[in-house]
Amino acid sequence: MTDDSQSASPVSEESQAPVESQAQQTITVHLQNIPLLSGLDSDTLAKVGALMSFRKVEKDSYILHKGAAGDCLLFLLAGRLRVIDLTEDGREIGLLILTPGDYFGELSIIDGQPRSASVVATEHSLIALLPTVHASALIHSHASVAKQVMQRLAQKIRIESDHRAILGIQNAHRRVFALLAQLVTVAPGGLAVIENVPMRQEVAIMANTSRETVSRALQVLIQQGVVEKDLRRLIVRQPERLKAMILEQDKHEP
Repeated sequence: MTDDSQSASPVSEESQAPVESQAQQTITVHLQNIPLLSGLDSDTLAKVGALMSFRKVEKDSYILHKGAAGDCLLFLLAGRLRVIDLTEDGREIGLLILTPGDYFGELSIIDGQPRSASVVATEHSLIALLPTVHASALIHSHASVAKQVMQRLAQKIRIESDHRAILGIQNAHRRVFALLAQLVTVAPGGLAVIENVPMRQEVAIMANTSRETVSRALQVLIQQGVVEKDLRRLIVRQPERLKAMILEQDKHEP
């Protein structure tokens, strides 16, 4: 591990893992709040926490590199990360946005192969690292963890399949509309929303377009009353209209 790695001494009774920085600042991590680990009992959580190391990551720093050996399962505790790949001509393609509670690097844990994508921090972040041997034992020994990993892999396959289809759309505005539609969830009360909206540069990378084009596409949606800004989220007032705009031909700028 690098010099910025941190060790943890979990408090087993509360399933917590304190992270001490070089300045002796302590950050308490509540492991039961990590979705993948939420079904584990407190004793198991304490054992997992004792096996973890913790690292603070600066904005724009790479956490994983495609092709590197997979030596750990990683959890995002705070901040924001982007999973990326590169085209043959070196262009960056955004695949996924990771938010606190997400885990990553599980493919290498399962098949022992090198990393399938790179991961970069889009803001200052805190991650936890569980070595491969312990991560593999965790997955194989606990049905709740194995089930979540399988469900997550299935979700990723579906998302990546949809993303390839989106990149095949010729019109850039329509690619942005399609990406936003993919992020829509239904909040309590039936309100359609996009929580934690990706930054415009992130959307631009994922849609293979420019930040300026993303801004123009969002403005079209706002002006037509399809979406409405609400702090870090978008309220989708007309979900069906958003879907229809993806299919409209030659009505938006390329």
